[in-house]
Amino acid sequence: MNTPLVAPRKDTNQGSLAVVGMGMTLGSHLTPLARSHIEQADVIFAGLSDNIVEQWLERMHPDVRSLQPYYQEGKSRRKTYEEWVDLMMTEVRAGKRVCGVFYGHPGIFAWSPHKVIEVARAEGFQAHMEPGVSAEDCLYADLGIDPGTVGCQHYEAGQLLFYERRVDPSAYLVLWQVGLVGDRSLARFTTGGAYRQVLVDVLSQDYPLDHEIILYRAATLPIQQPRIRRIALRDLPHVDVPTEETVVLPPAAPLKANMAIRERLAALDKLEKEASLA
Repeated sequence: MNTPLVAPRKDTNQGSLAVVGMGMTLGSHLTPLARSHIEQADVIFAGLSDNIVEQWLERMHPDVRSLQPYYQEGKSRRKTYEEWVDLMMTEVRAGKRVCGVFYGHPGIFAWSPHKVIEVARAEGFQAHMEPGVSAEDCLYADLGIDPGTVGCQHYEAGQLLFYERRVDPSAYLVLWQVGLVGDRSLARFTTGGAYRQVLVDVLSQDYPLDHEIILYRAATLPIQQPRIRRIALRDLPHVDVPTEETVVLPPAAPLKANMAIRERLAALDKLEKEASLA
């Protein structure tokens, strides 16, 4: 058995890490446990893109450090996220209780929270992720979708362009970060309609161009309503799609019965019934 490179530390004064989700709607979605992690931390790192939310967080803790200034146009987001990890780990290694606060669920479409927890644990520090209400959770509620009815597929939109993925048009299809679709540099904050046209061309292999799709954004303030727009698939390249919006394609085909499997299951049911009567 291989010996761990870094043995877990036992001293009570060592640093620790908690990564928590704020939820989507300010104040409404913060869980008691997430609030406790924030209040008990020595330092807070805020991965939030809304100044109002950051100001609200500053009312809960005296040392809130925004991660947003590390974004720059033309700079790879991967580099920015690596810097976030280094910033948080510097304070953990200094023996502080660190709390990273992110929108929604901190583990959904968020590389840095997963990475910093991985690094912290590898170095023997206690590290924990506390889930939050995500944009996906809000989407189900606001659009009245039950993913258990016909199934639901989730893809980062660019994956449909960069890889050969199989799409099932009899289930819901949820596409994330459509506003950045086609960006291979990781250095842009948006891509234009020509890139979304490529996405439409790919989707048109499984969906008719007049298929109604939904552009959705969850409410982030209690006074807001969710933004819901319905357009034809063909019109996606011609409307503005902010990175915060998610695109939902409702089913375009009915579920197709698998008669061979149904017959096999019926045969098993018959055998079980016969066995119970024997």
